[in-house]
Amino acid sequence: MAFIADYIFDLALSELDTATSTLYICTQEPTTYAEASSTYAKGAKTSLSIGAPADRSPSGRKVTIAAITDGSVTGDGTVTHWAITKSGTTLMATGSLSASQAVTNGNTFTLAAFDIGIADAT
Repeated sequence: MAFIADYIFDLALSELDTATSTLYICTQEPTTYAEASSTYAKGAKTSLSIGAPADRSPSGRKVTIAAITDGSVTGDGTVTHWAITKSGTTLMATGSLSASQAVTNGNTFTLAAFDIGIADAT
């Protein structure tokens, strides 16, 4: 059975907190920084609050992205995904929103808290 120590997962997950600059809401799942920050982006939130690594159920480790109540909408459309990027260079993580949402330029968006995790090796 494979094994990876929790602190190895924690190093990767901690990088989300220390290197992350922006969460974007997107019209589809991006695969590059340019897609996340420009092509599919309809809004953004900087200064994310990301919790410390913790146990994930049923296995592995996770961090929790705190709820967002004041994201800025920068375009009209229907968003389906979120993307977290590193300061102007790297797409760090993506995921689906719990439900798609129509957004209008100039408004604010909200997101409930959510987890990003890594499963244990099997």
